[in-house]
Amino acid sequence: MAKFDELKTLIEPVVTGLGFVFWGLEYEARGKHSLLRVFIDHEDGIDVDQCAEVSHQVSAVMDVEDPIKNNYTLEVSSPGMDRPLFTLDQFAAYIGEWVDVRLRAPFEGRRKFKGVLTAIEDQDLCIQVDDTDYLLPVESIEKANLIPNFDKKETN
Repeated sequence: MAKFDELKTLIEPVVTGLGFVFWGLEYEARGKHSLLRVFIDHEDGIDVDQCAEVSHQVSAVMDVEDPIKNNYTLEVSSPGMDRPLFTLDQFAAYIGEWVDVRLRAPFEGRRKFKGVLTAIEDQDLCIQVDDTDYLLPVESIEKANLIPNFDKKETN
């Protein structure tokens, strides 16, 4: 978690300074094939040129600060429709939506939960899977994504 916090502290100001929302990051240490993925967002959406601009600036900061000592690949992208969820505020924005959650360790015999996010209670997510409600501590989440709903009707 210390590496995540260090990377966030370095990268978030770069992203926000360029006028984008820092959505989150993933760091996967895999020896010579490590990956740093930075998610950016904007109310008007994100395009490839914007990702390249952020990538260039983040690379410059990473080269100077050198927080990752081994080789790694930097990816910058939009969170997309199946956006990863990192913070309680992000989860709160999607109450009533379907989410796919994977825990670091089993809870009640399982690590994967796919269901409707019904509430946030303190630092826990309330997810309804079939007819069962689960209260999952946010700090136990390894990865969580929104499940896109293509059946929604747009109203203007």
